[in-house]
Amino acid sequence: MSDELSEFEQSVKREIDAFLKPGHEPSPAPVLPGEKRSGKKHSEPAGDKPAQSYKTGHLVRLAVRTRKLEADTVFEHRSTSISKLEAQLEAEKAARKAGYPIVGYVIDIQSL
Repeated sequence: MSDELSEFEQSVKREIDAFLKPGHEPSPAPVLPGEKRSGKKHSEPAGDKPAQSYKTGHLVRLAVRTRKLEADTVFEHRSTSISKLEAQLEAEKAARKAGYPIVGYVIDIQSL
């Protein structure tokens, strides 16, 4: 019991000293009994690429028209949403904003 108390006091003193000295990193949290700590740091994502290079979302292709009796034009929209329905709604809104008031149908929705 006294061993644990003295270890606790020492760790608290180290943390206070580290807090009072600017530019000094705090010590890592102590390992509790029953808790296993790996030597790896988890700050980097797994794999060779940084986190920003992973793609999420959908590529939505719509058949759109400017007039009712006109041939369909393919409109593509990249959405960052993971939901297909939300990606489709974003694409339809973007098509209307781009000057295509008539959205005929969804040609394809691909995951990125």
